[in-house]
Amino acid sequence: MAAVKQKIHVKKGDMVMVITGKDAGKKGKVLEVFPKKGRVVIEKVNIVKRHTKPTQSMPQGGIFEKEAPIASSNVMLYCTECNNVTRVSVKETEAGKVRVCKKCGVNLPDKK
Repeated sequence: MAAVKQKIHVKKGDMVMVITGKDAGKKGKVLEVFPKKGRVVIEKVNIVKRHTKPTQSMPQGGIFEKEAPIASSNVMLYCTECNNVTRVSVKETEAGKVRVCKKCGVNLPDKK
């Protein structure tokens, strides 16, 4: 069965806050988005340990910590202007469509 691509409300580079789970309340930047799985990877959130055998390229081996993906429904966009989590609205301007904070009305940066 093929995975269905889901619409995800955050983009790579957005500031988000985790609203549920063990990392609730943590803020970070979205590093990766997986639309087919409905998951996102956030900087310094959901850290897991990976045990790696020694290889020729990595003779030391050992235990490495890295970010694991979490469900996109567990994160909410964080507006740096009003310092709060918010939903997004889209406004039409002469430059095109722009994402806007629902609470303070400021244009959200469109960074990749």
